Formats: sequence, structure tokens, C-alpha cells
Amino acid sequence: MSETKFNPEDMPILNLDISGTSRHEASRFLDSPEIMAAYIAESMKAGDTALVHALGEVAKAIGVNKVAQQAGVNRESLYKVLKGGTKTRFETIRKLMTAIGLELTVRPMATPAAAPSKPRPAPGKSAARPAAGKPKSKVATKPVPA
Repeated sequence: MSETKFNPEDMPILNLDISGTSRHEASRFLDSPEIMAAYIAESMKAGDTALVHALGEVAKAIGVNKVAQQAGVNRESLYKVLKGGTKTRFETIRKLMTAIGLELTVRPMATPAAAPSKPRPAPGKSAARPAAGKPKSKVATKPVPA
């Protein structure tokens, strides 16, 4: 039996025209784990504030009390985090993702943005490293007459 991997970019919901909708209507349409995952994945591309907002919409779709209980935080603290405007700890995001039933995965970017590549030494060769301490000075030697 082959295991299929979920790819949020394959979700047809991502191709919807949402120009006439309000940003606060998302929770009404988040009715499956696949759609929630696609929504969170797209929000992560938009930045930190969009991710926190998306987590709030998913929490509303599931039920804020239920998510708070499963995340091990009280409801008031969860509302404060989801309100935005403050820096949210990664641990809190991780707890919320777990409570929602989603896992955070990492994969290489198609084209790294501003990461200049450094040449790597050939296998078996070590890269030249500067010596610690004082740099050694080069001393000119004279040939000794025979």
C-alpha cells in the first residue's frame, strides 16, 4: 500500500477568487483537515501576522475552547495570542498546531532567496582554515652557496 503525501499546493481551494470576501469569513469554510492545512500553509507564506490570524480562524472553526484545552492553555490566553500584535513564542505555535491536528514540516525552497552559495571543498580535501592566534609572517631565506 503506497502512502500519499499531502501537498497544500495541490488543493483546489487555493485557486479560488477571494477578492470579494472579508478576511474574517475563513472559519466558515475550514471544514476538513486538508483545507485547514492548505489555509495554514498559505498563511505561512504571507508572514507571521497572517499565520497567527489563520491559526485563529482554524481555532474558531474547530472551537476555541476545544483547541485551548487540547493545547494546554486557558481560553483567555489563547484569545490574547490569536489577537495578534505581540510576539508569539514558537512553543505556543507548536502547541496550537498540535491541538489543531496539523504538523509543521520543513522542506528546501525551490530557489533560495538571498543565500549566497559558498564553494565546498572536494571530497577528501579539507578547507583551508586560518591558524588561531598570531598570523605567521613569511621569512625570506637566501640560498646557501655550495
